[in-house]
Amino acid sequence: MPNPKRRHSKQRTAKRRSHDFLTPTGVSECPNCHERKLPHRACKKCGEYKGRAVVAVKTAE
Repeated sequence: MPNPKRRHSKQRTAKRRSHDFLTPTGVSECPNCHERKLPHRACKKCGEYKGRAVVAVKTAE
C-alpha cells in the first residue's frame, strides 16, 4: 500500500472537499392541507396522495 511522500497543501485539500457538502431536501407542498411533504409520497398530516385519501390518519383530539 503506497504512502504519500509529501503533505498535501490546505488549498488542495479544500478543493477536494468542496463537494462534500449536504444538499437540502427537496420538499413540495401538499395541495390539500398546504403542509410541507416529500415529493411522490403521501402527506403525513392529511394522508392524501394525488387527490385521494390513501392513508388513514389519526386526528388529535
